[in-house]
Amino acid sequence: MLSSEPDYPHVVMSFTYRGFLLELDQSEENGVPLFTVWATYDQGYAVAVTGVVSRREAIYKAKLWVDRRLRV
Repeated sequence: MLSSEPDYPHVVMSFTYRGFLLELDQSEENGVPLFTVWATYDQGYAVAVTGVVSRREAIYKAKLWVDRRLRV
């Protein structure tokens, strides 16, 4: 279902990890906090993690995403 109100980013934390700028976005759906991590790097940007309910898990998964990206 489409929402009538746009969901603007609400970046609650950002940090650099191995050359990637990681930005943690927090939103809420049905009272449950959801976290998404955007990764910005020299080739552009990507959603590294989406729909995680824990800030700690989102950061952990974002770092894993970066590590996997750099291994390829």
